[in-house]
Amino acid sequence: MSPPSMLGNRKDGSEIAVAENYADINWDELGFSLVPTDYMYVMKCAKGDKFSQGSIVPFGNIEISPSAGILNYGQGLFEGLKAHRTEDGHVLLFRPDENAQRMKRGADRLCMPSPSPGQFVNAVKQIVIANKRWVPPPGKGSLYIRPLLIGTGALLGVAPAPEYTFLIYCSPVGSYQKGALNLKVEDKLYRAISGCGGTGGIKSVTNYAPVYTAMADAKANGFSDVLFLDSATGKHIEEASACNVFVLKDNAISTPAIDGTILPGITRKSIIDIAIDLGYQVMERSVSVEEMLGADEMFCTGTAVVVNSVASVTYKETRVDYKTGPATLSSKLRKTLVGIQTGCLEDKKSWTVRVDSTI
Repeated sequence: MSPPSMLGNRKDGSEIAVAENYADINWDELGFSLVPTDYMYVMKCAKGDKFSQGSIVPFGNIEISPSAGILNYGQGLFEGLKAHRTEDGHVLLFRPDENAQRMKRGADRLCMPSPSPGQFVNAVKQIVIANKRWVPPPGKGSLYIRPLLIGTGALLGVAPAPEYTFLIYCSPVGSYQKGALNLKVEDKLYRAISGCGGTGGIKSVTNYAPVYTAMADAKANGFSDVLFLDSATGKHIEEASACNVFVLKDNAISTPAIDGTILPGITRKSIIDIAIDLGYQVMERSVSVEEMLGADEMFCTGTAVVVNSVASVTYKETRVDYKTGPATLSSKLRKTLVGIQTGCLEDKKSWTVRVDSTI
């Protein structure tokens, strides 16, 4: 299936971005919920083989055996990245090679074959091209891209699935959270076991449903999200339900270290580099609850939340308020990051990848 063209030609033969039809939706009312697009990407692989050729197919339901590895034993991973439209009509991806590498690390942990980094990035480009009319206009949001790697082969015993599917779908999205966050520290339930033996450091599908109980309780009591503690001591902060956390004290920024429990966020990694360039000292280390409560500022990072200020944290009976607003470090970091992602600021680190009409 041929994807729609996204480039035209100047009289001298060089390519130039051209206007095209947008999908017929209200771009000003985008939230962070599924808006089905036209196409998805599918590639299959048998156990012991390598992924080879995938295809663009119409978006829709997939057929799967009741005894598939993903349904019975949770053998699956997912990724998340975004495509942004620039003011001159091009479309940019942000560090898709990092998503590819993270999926490969997760696949190795869960005993699955994975697409090569080149196959991963190529597939992401293809799905964006096919769904380009769903990439929001500049300043209206982004196209959220969700790659999945799942065990779809049928089996009964506890073992790796005999067949795997790599699938990518996407959806136009707006802001994940509106306004600064109010977090509740969860001190009874844990999102991952401490140390490098578990799966907290990969994007396993099994990592996310266990946070629902704590998250639902927090939201029912007026909080935005939950902040989890380490399971070994219960004294150090780790992550919110789906994003990394940072604290600022004076000129020093601290964030929990990548030790097997913390997801190595790509936004997290990028924000560390940007903050260092801005002259801040950044430390990846254990951060105690007491240190967090004494910070000047706190913020979260992730593909969905981008960079979002934390307005308050409640730990048991103690509530602490933090600085928010346009003068904060988190606001400055967000503006810089989004500027690079959307092509408004120069990409001096070669983080963005322009999507063209041909692969």
